[in-house]
Amino acid sequence: MSHQMGNSSNMLASAMSGATSLIIIQLASRLFIFGSNQVVLRSLSPSTLGVSAQLELFLITILYFSRESIRAAIQRQPLLPPTASSTGTIHDASLSSQKQNGLEAQTKLLQSTVNMSYLSIVMGAVMAATFSALYAHFASNEVVKTPFYHWSVAVTAIAALIELSSEPFFVVVQQNMLYSKRAAAEICAAFVKSLVTCGLSIWAAWSGRSLGVLPFALGYLSYSMVLFCGYFLAAMHMSGVRHFSFLLSRIESVDNAEYLSNRFSRLLISVSANVFLQSVVKHLLTQGDSMILAAMTTLQDQGIYSLASNYGGLLARILFQPIEESSRTIFSSLLSFKGAKGSDSNIRIAKVHLLNVMRGYMMITVLIIPLGPALAPKALHILGGRRWTVPEVDSLLGLYCYYIPFLAFNGIGEAFVSSAASPAELRNQAAWMGLFSACFALAAYIFLAFGGLGAHGLVYANVVNMFIRIVWSFSFVQRFLRRQNIDLVFKEFALRPQTYAAGAAVTAMFSALKSNIDSYGDILPFGLGGSYVLLVLYFEREHIMKHYTKLQEAVKSKVTRSKTD
Repeated sequence: MSHQMGNSSNMLASAMSGATSLIIIQLASRLFIFGSNQVVLRSLSPSTLGVSAQLELFLITILYFSRESIRAAIQRQPLLPPTASSTGTIHDASLSSQKQNGLEAQTKLLQSTVNMSYLSIVMGAVMAATFSALYAHFASNEVVKTPFYHWSVAVTAIAALIELSSEPFFVVVQQNMLYSKRAAAEICAAFVKSLVTCGLSIWAAWSGRSLGVLPFALGYLSYSMVLFCGYFLAAMHMSGVRHFSFLLSRIESVDNAEYLSNRFSRLLISVSANVFLQSVVKHLLTQGDSMILAAMTTLQDQGIYSLASNYGGLLARILFQPIEESSRTIFSSLLSFKGAKGSDSNIRIAKVHLLNVMRGYMMITVLIIPLGPALAPKALHILGGRRWTVPEVDSLLGLYCYYIPFLAFNGIGEAFVSSAASPAELRNQAAWMGLFSACFALAAYIFLAFGGLGAHGLVYANVVNMFIRIVWSFSFVQRFLRRQNIDLVFKEFALRPQTYAAGAAVTAMFSALKSNIDSYGDILPFGLGGSYVLLVLYFEREHIMKHYTKLQEAVKSKVTRSKTD
């Protein structure tokens, strides 16, 4: 029992420290990427930005439908011990039979994982051909007339296929918890993508040429190529340590019914098939705003919404996404169908991690709600240039700030559900998500068609959608925990009362200054915002230090165990 708890704690420490490094490196890289994007933004019209948003949706759809369900299934397998590769080489003669059996099981697990990743490549080829034909056929005349449109679609489809070709290396990096190497690969890819897109846009502006969205397509292509090389270099040495192949290989098993064609795990295929429908519905929910916007509004409206979502979603990409991915890894390891699903200790560790994340999200919420609507538009005026200094953009960006906390809580809730739910419960979730999709579409239609709210209506519809999904996810979390006689109540992750009081006071101050806030310049609003941030950190210092101390202890425990092993 103590050995099991040690493994769980060690794995949790690895995932926590990995998530921290991902966040720090992503923050550093995003500063450069964000700065270079401002140069591109100053030379783009809203219409061109609208087409680039459609191109990004095209790429995301191919990648999502091709790999999301398979990645979700793979993540539900137990993670490999992070210290297993520390010796560098393995001498079979010196190992006990128990260790030898364990190594064979790890090799079989990794080979099964690599084999499954090839299904993503096959699905990607089908999806790229299908969606390329559909996008070229159904695109409006305004979109088709964009310079280099068909070239851009073709290059983006090729970029998707190259990125999917890196899946065999990615899954090995993920299963071995090589977070720093994964982060380095993704950062370099994002850096090159930003450099290519920005450089081509600047060259086009200086030379008076119109490249349309071709710089974005070539940026995606460069990203996928660098990402492939980065994952390849990060994962290649693991094949010698773990004794598996990156090629599609046979798996020797006593039970032939365990694998399909002696290559693909029947259990993983079953889980992947159950998750696929859920992934399709989830993608429609996640990208439904972009799809509806593309179908019901002009390119200019799409460009304005894309700007607001890119600025407003910056925090989600920098902070929420790494936390959600690492949390899904933690929950999957602790609660997976092969793990200790009935283990009370593992479930309690999962609950502690959930509470820590939710308490952090509560702090972010009390900062964003008062400060976001007042300060985000002023930041855009400084960074985006005069082209985007219009009241409609300001109000939309301010409204989007209220949507960000919903994104955060929905992400962590669904990470728990996707990791803890049984195949039958996943099918049930997919059915509920179908209902959520209908509710979102109805709300969007009402806000856009009847309310005439345009892009603002989509933000309202997204808030309604996320609220319903959060209620469902945390209802599942509570039911799951109660089956183990464990409760989850609001006060366990709530902040101090004085923090909420300070947030209400600052919100009232900004509301009073709203009518003539521009007359105060930037010093007063940003000064008030900075003082409020320091006040919240002061009120919550005990929670912050407690979490930091636990993280340090977990990492220290991990290092000690690594040296011992």
